[in-house]
Amino acid sequence: MAPAITMMAAFMVLPAVSALGYSLYDWNAFTRTDFVGLKHFLRLTEPPYRGEFLRALGHNTTAFVALLVVQNGIGLMLAFALYRRPRGYAFFRLTVFLPVILSLVIAGYLWQLFLHPLFGPLTKLVMGVFSLEEFSPLGDTRLALATAILINIWRWVGFPTLVFLAGMNAISDEIYKAAELDGASEWQTFTRITLPNLGPSFTIVVILTFIGAYEWFELPFVIGGSTGNPGNSLDTLALMFYRLSFGDSSSPATDVGLGAAVSVVLFVIVLIGSKLGADLLRKREVHE
Repeated sequence: MAPAITMMAAFMVLPAVSALGYSLYDWNAFTRTDFVGLKHFLRLTEPPYRGEFLRALGHNTTAFVALLVVQNGIGLMLAFALYRRPRGYAFFRLTVFLPVILSLVIAGYLWQLFLHPLFGPLTKLVMGVFSLEEFSPLGDTRLALATAILINIWRWVGFPTLVFLAGMNAISDEIYKAAELDGASEWQTFTRITLPNLGPSFTIVVILTFIGAYEWFELPFVIGGSTGNPGNSLDTLALMFYRLSFGDSSSPATDVGLGAAVSVVLFVIVLIGSKLGADLLRKREVHE
């Protein structure tokens, strides 16, 4: 276990401890100056950063709920369809998982082209079907977050699909045969045998969805830049950390201490949420 522990210490523990140290000091650009204690954490509770922080946290939470319900729900249905070994099983399994291995940066830029308000094929299709004069899902503050979540679902749905499929394949056929002999319907078999035995799979998928949603950075950055445009509607905690620590196109000024404070808060949210979620879900596994 030494190599794995070493990598975890180098790429997770050490950066987290360093960020905590950075958050306790004032900075002149990237030069550390005076020790200020919890000053930067208090700044997050005061205007204007309080509103910015809560808005970003709200976007992360919205993404988590949507991904938890929609992405994982679709993944479960796809897994069940694949479990029944339809004709073309190998092809469909590859097709479902293919977006996961694509570069997220490339996928983000491709979707920007698909949804371009002037020449995007999908926007033209929607405009034609609904007789709209204009349609810009990535340029409308009311639609941008939902659109980004849908793109993220398209890209990641293959992962929970394969996790659920592996869990279904691990269930003994004898249990299903016994249920069939007892006259159980397909729905009863699914709800009383398949779902309860997918407890470990649900634990993995839910925890990774939580971590991914609250550390959401790449897709909002590709689509909306460091400010989460349009109108900060795609802003997340990870983008806020990046923007404060390294500046953005509108303001090259940096605030490393405040950015580090955001990263520490984000780390605590992910750590506590993952721990509580894992404990709760594992207890359900035992009860089932």
